[in-house]
Amino acid sequence: MGAYCNDGLSLSPIYSFASSQDLRLSKHVHDNVHGNIYLDPLCLKFIDTEQFQRLRELKQLGMAHLVYPGAVHSRFEHSLGVYWLAGEAVQKLKNYQGLELDIDRFDIQTVKLAGLLHDVGHGPFSHLFEREFLPRVLDGHWSHEQMSVKLVDDIVDKHHIEIDPDMIRKVKEMILASSEFARPIGSGEKHFLYDIVANGRNGIDVDKFDYIARDCRACGLGCNFQFQRLMESMRVLGDEICYRAKDYLTIHKLFATRADLYRTVYTHPKVKAIELMVVDALLKANDYLNISSFIQDPSKYWKLDDTIMKTIETASNPELKESRDLIMRIRRRNLYQFCNEYAVPKDKLENFKDVTPQDIVCSQKNGGVILKEEDVAVSNVRIDLTRGRQNPLERINFFKDYESEDKFSIPDDRISHLLPTSYQDMIVRVYSKKPELVAAISEAFENFQLHTYGIKAQVHATPEKKKRRL
Repeated sequence: MGAYCNDGLSLSPIYSFASSQDLRLSKHVHDNVHGNIYLDPLCLKFIDTEQFQRLRELKQLGMAHLVYPGAVHSRFEHSLGVYWLAGEAVQKLKNYQGLELDIDRFDIQTVKLAGLLHDVGHGPFSHLFEREFLPRVLDGHWSHEQMSVKLVDDIVDKHHIEIDPDMIRKVKEMILASSEFARPIGSGEKHFLYDIVANGRNGIDVDKFDYIARDCRACGLGCNFQFQRLMESMRVLGDEICYRAKDYLTIHKLFATRADLYRTVYTHPKVKAIELMVVDALLKANDYLNISSFIQDPSKYWKLDDTIMKTIETASNPELKESRDLIMRIRRRNLYQFCNEYAVPKDKLENFKDVTPQDIVCSQKNGGVILKEEDVAVSNVRIDLTRGRQNPLERINFFKDYESEDKFSIPDDRISHLLPTSYQDMIVRVYSKKPELVAAISEAFENFQLHTYGIKAQVHATPEKKKRRL
């Protein structure tokens, strides 16, 4: 990706939300992505609570800082960034289309609060807690969006925040808007407001604008996606936020940059190795610490954050020895060893089932080392453009110019034949939990590929140094 500098591309102060209110009533913080962020009195009532301050103890990228040392930013600053961009976005729509859209202060405050609180229920270690730990210990499905909604109510009740019940209802609906728990939006509502923070319609929202810019900066990566261009040119047509046709490639860069972050940072092979070890440590500690029980009660949940790792590491209880040993291995860089990986062939994606340690163990040849399932770790990595195997741009509507009232979609082949024809990658990675088993597991993994696909789907051959360990 090309280099990108935020300087000179900041949102115009003429149209800034800050210009529409008395800044003497606001506090401000200086953010390293967006510059000065002004915090209004109502939002400060939510920020200055133990539930929201918990976000300072949640690293935005989980364990990625052990591979990218600069990735130590937290959900706290991300939430402030989304709050700010949400206010900027709705204020721009008011400046340009305020009369026809009937956007008022109530709408602006509601969207800003939704941006501020959208991640207040997030779990520790980025998405690891929700997607990899909890499914191993729970029967039902849990989501951080649902917990965010519960914590919003908990904050209002415990801190006696005086706020319009209708505003809180809409804030919670906006938080859930892009999740599987999205609530139906009433016919009299302004639907476009629900697309600003968490866009369930097409995935373009200020949450992505912030974390893409913030994560690229923290990891020292270039970013050639300019969210400011989209915020300056967006327009509401038919109760939906639309974009100029000539910004099609800018939108494609949004999704492509996100996919690149997933491939190079979020699912980096070493990051995944560390995450697999953290999951194992949490699983081994769960019976003693009852970690999973925290998700049942918001009044307990706010006490759960990334420091659970330090709690395990410094405890002397014999029940936590296995978990402590795993964390000590992480500290000493004695990680699960990467064996190999392959990308699932495109024609096999539709019917793909996650590969398990059992699949690998059952593929070993007779003789030699006898592998056990607990010796093997498998990571099934999905990377897409936000809508699985579908093209997310098919759900976006465009307009020709500001004189036109027509909106339309644009097929890929009308733009460029260089754009991708596939919108999802599925990568299977296998790790050995014990260094001495790397060669045996690598060989079993190769056998699995031959049995499943008739070929070795992995790009790289198993290194000779791994084979020699047999």
